[in-house]
Amino acid sequence: MAQNAEKSFKAGYVAIVGRPNVGKSTLLNNLLNFKVSSVTRKPQTTRHQIRGILNGENYQIVFLDTPGLLEPKYKLENAMLRAVQRALTDADLVLFMVEAASMPDDRDVAFLEGTKQACLLIINKMDRILKKDVLPLMDFFRRFEHIQSMVPISALKLDGLDILKDEIVKALPVGPPFYPPDQITDHPERFVVSEIIREKVFQRYGEEIPYSTTVKVEEFVERKNQKDYIQANIYVEKASQKGILIGKKGAALKQIGKLAREEIEFILGRPVFLELWVKVREKWRQNERTLKEFGYYS
Repeated sequence: MAQNAEKSFKAGYVAIVGRPNVGKSTLLNNLLNFKVSSVTRKPQTTRHQIRGILNGENYQIVFLDTPGLLEPKYKLENAMLRAVQRALTDADLVLFMVEAASMPDDRDVAFLEGTKQACLLIINKMDRILKKDVLPLMDFFRRFEHIQSMVPISALKLDGLDILKDEIVKALPVGPPFYPPDQITDHPERFVVSEIIREKVFQRYGEEIPYSTTVKVEEFVERKNQKDYIQANIYVEKASQKGILIGKKGAALKQIGKLAREEIEFILGRPVFLELWVKVREKWRQNERTLKEFGYYS
């Protein structure tokens, strides 16, 4: 009996790929019912390959959320595209995600022509259009033979996610799980904390500052009978950006810290003392040594 259960179990790596702001991180978080990936209205929020693990009775899906497909302007963005390529190398299946209300562009076509891996086409944001209006988009993608099926969803409204899970499990290889059944991500807590802090910067500031910002957790100390101590540096590229992030009498930085601390405590399930500093590292997005220090190059 145990052998039959083992034979029917499916497990595999599934890469979520698409243009910036198409809803990849929202999809991952809502499939897991747990936040592992930063979500904001701004494109290119995700910079790393984010791994989330979905466990079912007869399956384990290891999702790889990836940065959006883009034309790189900085070495940081080259590193982001490398994260996409690593995910594709690891993946047993690709979820290629598009918006229901947008016809494909050259990046979509180039990606699909450049990969022959098995794909599911995920048509997101169906809540924004009439169902009949998605038919031309579906007709366009029928030319790609490695697209095994097309699944219309609304990741935000949770519509179609059960159907999507069924389609993913069908496409996965038979095999044992890669991780324990209670594990949701393989990222360390330091990484999760840094992403939460960076997300709060993205949510509170305009165009320039979020993209010039990265976060590094310098200390993470678990303490008995006390709050955990976390000290993190927020790095920017210009002194003027530092002043804006800190704000008058430190008010802006205190607000980021408050919002981040509340979410960190919710995710970790325990109280923390969060200390934030803002530091300037000029042109860090163009410096390979700095990018390695910040974890963007392996």
